[in-house]
Order: sequence, then C-alpha cells, then structure tokens
Amino acid sequence: MNEHNRILKVLMPNTKIYLIIIGLYTVMMFFYNIYLGALCLLLLGVLIYYNLLSIKNRKSEWTKYIENLSSDLGLATKNAVLNLPLPLIICEDNGTVLWYNKSMGDYFTNVDLLGKKVNEYIKDIDIKNIISKNIQIVDKVLIGDKIFSVLVNPIDITDSKRQSKYIVMLYFIDNTGYYNLSKKYESQRPVVCLVDVDNFDEALKSVDDVNRPTLVAEIDKKINMWANETNAVIQKYDDDKYILFFEEKYLDAVIAKKFDILDSIRDITAGNKFPVTLSVGVGKNAHDLGSLASYASSARDLALGRGGDQAVVKDGEKLLLFGGKTKEVEKSTKVKARVIAHALSDLIDQSGEVLIMGHDTPDLDSLGSALGIFRAVKNRGKNAYIILNKPNDTIQSLLKRMEGMALYSNIFITDEQALNRIAKDTLLVIVDVHIKSFTEFPGIVDKIEKIVVIDHHRKSADFIDNAVLYYIETYASSTSELVTELIQYTSEKPNLTVIEAEALMAGIMVDTKNFGFKTGVRTFEAASFLRRCGADTTSVKQLLADDFATYIERTETVKNAKIIGENIAISICKGREGSLSLAVPQAADELLNIKGIEASFVLAKQGKDVIISGRSLGDMNVQLVLEKLGGGGHLTVAGARIYDVSLDEAEKMVIDAIKQYQEEGETE
Repeated sequence: MNEHNRILKVLMPNTKIYLIIIGLYTVMMFFYNIYLGALCLLLLGVLIYYNLLSIKNRKSEWTKYIENLSSDLGLATKNAVLNLPLPLIICEDNGTVLWYNKSMGDYFTNVDLLGKKVNEYIKDIDIKNIISKNIQIVDKVLIGDKIFSVLVNPIDITDSKRQSKYIVMLYFIDNTGYYNLSKKYESQRPVVCLVDVDNFDEALKSVDDVNRPTLVAEIDKKINMWANETNAVIQKYDDDKYILFFEEKYLDAVIAKKFDILDSIRDITAGNKFPVTLSVGVGKNAHDLGSLASYASSARDLALGRGGDQAVVKDGEKLLLFGGKTKEVEKSTKVKARVIAHALSDLIDQSGEVLIMGHDTPDLDSLGSALGIFRAVKNRGKNAYIILNKPNDTIQSLLKRMEGMALYSNIFITDEQALNRIAKDTLLVIVDVHIKSFTEFPGIVDKIEKIVVIDHHRKSADFIDNAVLYYIETYASSTSELVTELIQYTSEKPNLTVIEAEALMAGIMVDTKNFGFKTGVRTFEAASFLRRCGADTTSVKQLLADDFATYIERTETVKNAKIIGENIAISICKGREGSLSLAVPQAADELLNIKGIEASFVLAKQGKDVIISGRSLGDMNVQLVLEKLGGGGHLTVAGARIYDVSLDEAEKMVIDAIKQYQEEGETE
C-alpha cells in the first residue's frame, strides 16, 4: 500500500501549492474590491471541487490498473509454474507432496506422488533435514539412471497462531551429462607408477651365472605382463627400475586385486635363494604431471622405507598401503652406509653443535644409538647433547654406570635447555624413531632447520618430512647396528669408549632378543667391531638384567594370557608404571616361547593411555595390525599407544584390528 501511494505522488501533480497561492490572491482582492473578491472566491471553490474530483478519478483509474496488472502477473506466475521446463515438486515441511508438474511426472509414469512422502521415491531428499539445516542445494540426487542437482526454495507460511510452517519448492536440474563427463575425465586421468626391484643385486648374486639371464628375463616378463593388463606405457630406465603411465580407471582394478604383481614377482623361481620383491609407488589425483611424479616418488620411497615388498598409492594427502607381509632382506653391501656417513660428517662439520634425540620412554637401543652419534660428533670436534627428560627402568642401569664420569657429566639436557641451545647452525639427529609425535621432544622438530633421521623401523605415513638426511633401513636389527656402521666411516679412528661400545651392543641385543630375532651377517659384523672396541658381553648382560619385581610382573602377565583363535596370545600387564616399559615387551617376547603361539599382544595402562607391544614369529605382520591403532614397527616387532582409553576398550580395539588384518589377508 505504501508503494502504491509513493507511485501516486510521482504520477499526480501537486496542485495544493497553486490553490494556496490563488487563495492568497483572493484574500488580497477583498481589500481592493469586495465584489471582485467574491468572484475570485467563487472561482477558487470551483477549482478546489474540480481538483478533488480529478484526484478521485485518477486514483480510481490507477487502482484499477494495478489490480489488472496484479491479475496478469498472477496468471503469468501460474502459467510459468505450470509450464516450467524443469521438474518441480511442491511439498509440505513433513515431506508430503502437494503438487508436481508434468516434467516431474515423466520420471514417475506409474506412480502418483500426490500425498506421498518425497523420500519414499527419492531417497536423497530429506525435507526435515533440509529445513533444519537451511540447505539450498542438494547434489547428486538419483532418479532412475539420471543424476540431478536440486535447488531448494522453502517458503514461510506461518499462520496467525505463530506456528512455524513451510511449503518447500524443489527444482530438479538434470546434471547427468555433467557427472558422466566428470566420471569419464576422472577415469582417464593419468597415473604415474614407479616400480623398484628391492633386492635385485642380492637376488642376482644368489643365482648361478647360467640362470642370471633367466631371472632378469622373468622379472621383466612379469612386470611387462602387468603393464599390458593396465594398458600402460612402460619404460625400464635402470636394471631394477621401471616407470609406468596408465589411466586411472585401470588403477581401480589393480587396487581391487591388492596389487597382485607383488605376489606374482615373489613366486619367481630361477635358482634364487630368496624371493624377489618389489616396491611400487603410485601417484594419482595431482594438478599437473610434475606433482604426479612427485607423488609417485614419495609413495615409492615410503614403500622402500617400510621394507619393500609392498605398494603405496598417494592420492593427494591420502595414502593407501598394500602388501608388506614378508621379512626384509639384508643388504650385503655397505656402500649406502658409507655414503650416509660422509653426508652426516659434512652436516656435523657445518654445524655449531649437535642435539641428539630418541623416542619417548627410551630403551637401550634408543640411548645406545644416541651415545654412538654423540661419539661420532665428538670425533669431528663438535659439541653434542642428548635430550632426555625422564629416565626409566630400561636405561637406569646404563645411566648409573655413567654417573660420576666427567665425559658424560653434562651431555643430558631437558626440553627447556634444548630450546635455549638452538641456533641457526644447530643440527638435530633423531635416532630409533621417525614419527614426530613419538620423539622425546616433538616441539623441537619444527624449530630446527637441519634434521637427520636414523631408524630401523618400517616407515610410517606420518614420518618426519622436513629432514635433510634420512637413513631408514628396515633390514637392520636395530638403530644401534646402523649407528655402529656409520661410526666406522665418520672418522678414521672411531675412538669409542668401553661404555659407549657396551651401550651399542646392549641396543643390538635388546632388539634381536640376544641375537635370536632379525639377525643378519651385518649384525654380527657390528657386534664384532664393538667387541674389538672393548664391549664385554658380561657387562652388557648386566645392563639387560631385570630386578625381581619386574620378573614377577612378566611371569604374571604370561600366566594371565588368553588365546584368540588358535595361535594368538593377548594379555594385560598390571605391573608398576615405572617398570611397564620393560615388563610389557618382555612378556610379549616370552609368550612366543609357548608352543603353538605365533603372535602375541600385551597391553598395559600408563596414565590415561594404554601401551601395546606386539610380537610375531613372522607369519603375522604385527606392524600392520598395530598401524591400524596408530602404532608401527616391524613385521615381527611393533608397538602402539592408544590415548585416553580404558584397558577393556583397548583390548577390544586390538582384537578388532587383528580380525580386520585377517580378513584383509583372506581377500588377497
């Protein structure tokens, strides 16, 4: 109504001003001539009457025009709705269909939608959810073989009783062509695949000269046959390296088969003494070919870092892991160790001082390898410090032996002291761990530019990605073994002290269970070097000795174990919190000594968290099991920590992870 009045004011002349002026002149006429004034007054009255009559007529005409226009617009609106080329449904706020047009009815020729609920026939439409969340568009709505985007227009028709009420208009836009084109584009996107033969040199050396060409030909044949299955372009660019390009639609089939090329290659028998394995890295879903190649390279490096015999698919930030169920093969050559040692020496020489850090709750392998790096740094004439916040029972014996020795009086520093020592040329060496959150002091990782990572655990997806030098060798028995080899190449005279040699020996013995697990030729060579440096096996055994209380806790844990399936033991350790880091893994090891047990898992409450140690004789990959719970490790030795959870909940999570692992194995 207000709009109507404003329009009238614009269209109708303002005659009030003129009439007022005429009225003033009429009054003035009375002063000059009363008769002339009376005549003017009469004329003024006529003009006022005529003006009122004219306004009334114009207002009436304008009102009639507006009414006709509104009627025309209403008819146009109704006609537009009735003949809208888009499928349209009008429904109540409870989803009941009030009306739908012919275009919509063409998709439901045998169904009358009136009075029915929308989601009975269109599953992707939930009216109550749409109104409550104020959703304006719903994508990928399926009707038959068509795909629609639905535009939503809720209209508030709240009545006088103030009860909220809506009718909802749903406009269906057919995007089938767009989605089909998008699907076709995605299926034809390029994929880069890098394939490395993990143990090519070792496999060739294990075969007679006559059979070597046969072995190489078999490897080439298997990989080329796999490339043909994926319609790939393949190029061999080194004796043991291949690059493949194929379309993404073929990758789905490869994933569905769990990268069966891994099994196919492993089955090659040409006189080789151990199986040939592959590391496969696949890059997909990148913005350009350069990024795609970078994805594939990162995925391949991760597969290699996890021990090989597996495939990794990098889809943006998402990682898919396949395989990894065979033991790592020890490298017979030490060329890489020499290269890494020289690179580490250069980094030490360029640094002002070196900070060394292991994992939280360090064991003898962590501390032993840290002491080994400390000696390598001192031999290069630089200062080094080891970050250690809180000792535990596993390293207490070693720390007590170091007490009072001037050489080690100030080498252990806390988090706060480490932060105060950071300079632009500070080097951080991380040993026996490659995951930031598992380190002794995660906060320091992002504050130092130059970082070196030395570890023997299988590489996890969330590894420290800003290091300048990585030395992650999963075939090694321990990080102490790797560090022992590096020390021999970082300086001409290693000059290891007896206690440092014994600490490294203890680290090797802890992770090999006294040379019983994961022990290779290079393990014994490292032990021999340490023995020549003065390591005494009796003294080392004393470092590994348990107190009586820990022994009781371990035996009680073994006693209370229960069997899952036929060959998996799981138990809960309820010992002292300070001794859990010893009792838990030792109990897991002890359970494997029971006949018929092939894998074991021991849990313990530590504060609000639950720690888990997993052990295996090789048939079960405990690393893959505990990775599902955020942990990691090796095929036969792994661990995890579940935060803020009860023991019962954690036990159920472990059992579920075991079942999931077994189900995945059955589908391969």
